[in-house]
Amino acid sequence: QVQLVESGGGLVQAGGSLRLSCAASGSIFSINAMGWYRQAPGKQRELVAVITSGGSTNYADSVKGRFTITRDNAKNTVYLQMNSLKPEDTTVYYCNAFIITWSDRGNNYWGRGTQVTVSS
Repeated sequence: QVQLVESGGGLVQAGGSLRLSCAASGSIFSINAMGWYRQAPGKQRELVAVITSGGSTNYADSVKGRFTITRDNAKNTVYLQMNSLKPEDTTVYYCNAFIITWSDRGNNYWGRGTQVTVSS
């Protein structure tokens, strides 16, 4: 069984920084893309940033230049460094990964989410 566990959320003042982490565990053969999404109440979940197994990245326009996604393949972990945070970044952030286990051809997995709150 595969699990994604996020950490690093919290409360920060506008202009501050947070670093989110997401570690995948279980019977993992390989991990393709890993990413971060966020979802505000009453709104659709939206992509924040994604990184491929080769290190290519893509960001939402709203976070370009402020957020950086990286991954440590040896640790099956993806990170999101968030700088210059704004109150509108406040919401729950979810980790996502496409993981191939030793018994299947791959599935999409989600973490439970971590709350980020930016005060003005």
